Amino acid sequence: MRDITERKKAERELAELYAQQRHIALALRLMGASEQIPGARAATRYLPSTQGQGVGGDWLDLIDLGAGRVGVIIGDVMGRGLDAAVVMGQLRSAARALALAGTPPCELIQTLDTFTRGLPEQFVTCTYLEADPALGEVTACSAGHLPVWLVAPDGTVSALPVPTGIPLGVGGVPHQQVRLPLRAGTTLALYTDGLVETPHSDIDAQLDLLTATLREVFATTPDLEDAANRVLHTMLPGTATYADDVTLLLVGFPAAPLDTTTAELAGQPSSVPEGRHFLRRTLRWWGLTALADTALLLVSELLTNAVRHASGPLALRVWYSARELGVEVSDGSTPRPRARLADNAEENGRGLMLVEALADAWGTRPGPTGKTVWFTLLTAAAQTAGAPPRDPARLSG
Repeated sequence: MRDITERKKAERELAELYAQQRHIALALRLMGASEQIPGARAATRYLPSTQGQGVGGDWLDLIDLGAGRVGVIIGDVMGRGLDAAVVMGQLRSAARALALAGTPPCELIQTLDTFTRGLPEQFVTCTYLEADPALGEVTACSAGHLPVWLVAPDGTVSALPVPTGIPLGVGGVPHQQVRLPLRAGTTLALYTDGLVETPHSDIDAQLDLLTATLREVFATTPDLEDAANRVLHTMLPGTATYADDVTLLLVGFPAAPLDTTTAELAGQPSSVPEGRHFLRRTLRWWGLTALADTALLLVSELLTNAVRHASGPLALRVWYSARELGVEVSDGSTPRPRARLADNAEENGRGLMLVEALADAWGTRPGPTGKTVWFTLLTAAAQTAGAPPRDPARLSG
């Protein structure tokens, strides 16, 4: 009786420790905290492993980059249990911070690669995409992850042509990013190996099955939540046990901006009134004159900064959606402006504080040959509907 009692006590303690480790690992995932991104629809699924040490290192994230742009990341840390989950939590936090800072996909992946080499779990696959529906393009970089499937508006399914690259933590080989067209109505499907790798099937056959499933599902339903459920039911039929974590993300971009226009300006003082005139005429044409006073004041600040501190020609791009008006000024210089508190005796240095105070969101991002400074203003319809409050973390995203 004493032996049986001690054994039962030990089994109970082991079960409690396992449950505690599983709870901590699930908490580190923060899977339930994925934010809702304006202009994008998403459905996520995460099924933790029911074998071995339980939760592993799968993660995904959706990031509001501002100005209508969306960051999408998915990754998988080799290994299982709390150690893999801790590494996953570090990578997820690092990737989100880099994305919000406006880091381009290739540079973000390279930075994560360097970061991973100092971690105990050194084999990680990852894909990061930066979608810009206003421009109709997506920029992507992969570090050894499985292909991303693109479901076109007509229902055709194909792999997004992104170079696979090598996993994070290997080092020695640079990663590559590509810029691809992104049509309105497109849906992207991202996943980890738990969805397509099983002990008794060939992964190529499973990828073919996933392609056929996506084609069939999106031919009959536009609802992403229903589509995600049907994909899981087809890929993992009749089972409640999983040898590996299963992660699936479906993200759709249902609508392009209602309109967009661009003006090329010279890098000289006369471009400031010229840019204001272009914006005033555009807002009048679009019926957005209610936003004109604020928009004209803010674009004056951005153009003045570009003329004074940048080099080469300027590009003024304006777009609007049902939710917001976006204004972007691009130039050929790389230093990115920061809001600061000007001294009482200074004549300059208050422009970006004005932008910070009046815009609903603003930020900067690097470009292929310089940088872009942008701001957005919510339209009257969005203000009436009660748009979510702005996020201070997006100051320089």
